[in-house]
Amino acid sequence: MQDIRWNTFFIFLLISFLSLIIWGFKSLEVASFFFISCLIVYLLLHVYWIYRLNKWLKSPNLSTIPNGSGVWEEIFSTLYQEYRKQKRSKSELTSILGRFMTAAEAIPDGIIALNQNNEIEWCNKPSERMLSINPAKDLNQPINYLLRETRFTEYLNDNKDGATLKLISWRNTGKSFEILLVPFGINQKLLICRDITQLEKNDFIRRDFIANVSHELKTPLTVIIGFLETLSDMKNEFNEKTRTYLKMMVEQSDRMKKLVDDLLQLSSIEFNTLPAEKKEIDINQFFKNLKKDADLVSKKTCKLNLSINKNVILLGYEKEIYSAFLNLITNAIRYSKKNGMVNIVWDTKDHQPYFEVQDYGIGIDEDLIPRLTERFYRIDANRSRNSGGTGLGLSIVKHVCIRHQAQMEITSQIGKGSQFKILFPRDRLALKKNVKE
Repeated sequence: MQDIRWNTFFIFLLISFLSLIIWGFKSLEVASFFFISCLIVYLLLHVYWIYRLNKWLKSPNLSTIPNGSGVWEEIFSTLYQEYRKQKRSKSELTSILGRFMTAAEAIPDGIIALNQNNEIEWCNKPSERMLSINPAKDLNQPINYLLRETRFTEYLNDNKDGATLKLISWRNTGKSFEILLVPFGINQKLLICRDITQLEKNDFIRRDFIANVSHELKTPLTVIIGFLETLSDMKNEFNEKTRTYLKMMVEQSDRMKKLVDDLLQLSSIEFNTLPAEKKEIDINQFFKNLKKDADLVSKKTCKLNLSINKNVILLGYEKEIYSAFLNLITNAIRYSKKNGMVNIVWDTKDHQPYFEVQDYGIGIDEDLIPRLTERFYRIDANRSRNSGGTGLGLSIVKHVCIRHQAQMEITSQIGKGSQFKILFPRDRLALKKNVKE
């Protein structure tokens, strides 16, 4: 396409040249009249095509686009090509959007797009069914107006680290949902709602089965252990080989008893999903008992170094807290080197009570740390079994933390040891005077 500036320049040059010729043959007045008349006609022609362009833009259609003349023919031709290209792109985008919407509707999870004000911009059919959303009424409405749940509002306003939230359906209490907020775009969020009712039922059945089996095993196991201990005391009745077998049977039955006890304890904590009570714990007596039991486990194979701030009083369920703390200390002792040291700290940080166990033993590979709280997971299976471990200790600690709204932090380095820290929330702290910070 020729530059419109050069086109205008050449037309103006042509009119000027013709006007000069007329001036030479006629007069200046006639030449001036001709020059002005040509400029007016040229201007009116442009005004006409601008009018046609404006009229077409109000109702654009490929079949009605003007042909134009001169430079306007090229302008309308370019406009025609661009409009066709735009319509083709729009058609493709519509097709892609249609396929996306179809796919979104086929997903069994509820999906809701929220803007920066947490207002509903779009939702799929499953979300309408799960969360009772009516698109005709609820679009552009804040979602917390529909889900009037305190925990949900707090989660919506303070969502961190991709955490999920479990909710019981307010319409059908037999339904459970898991909600996840995913940030996208500019200050926008994608709310994903999943029906976990069946998963919850399956988990309940599994926990119930483990609890029942463990409970049923406890009585016959106690009887077996009793008879084995009685037989072991009758040393003169058996030869050396038989006494060795009896000793092995006693050891294995004791190990099974510990496993059953841990399973029962874990099942008890898991079944009780409510937050733990906030009962004041006698810290002085608590750590005296803890030190006594820890010494029995250690058998003087390593030194226990306690730094206890007795002014920091914890509010919680003492039996569960005791079990969690003892499990951490026992683990540290098991994985420490002979004649090593285990540091135990009870104090506060930023008005939050914390319990810390530091050992200088074999350490843990950083990649394995996320798996430590899984049931029966062991870093060194042989060492754990030989020292009497059941593989359930850290799983119990994790569930005690959940019950007390606490966080467990684990750091470790191969060959240099590990640090386990339980950080309790501030509302579980009952401070005495002169608390060390």
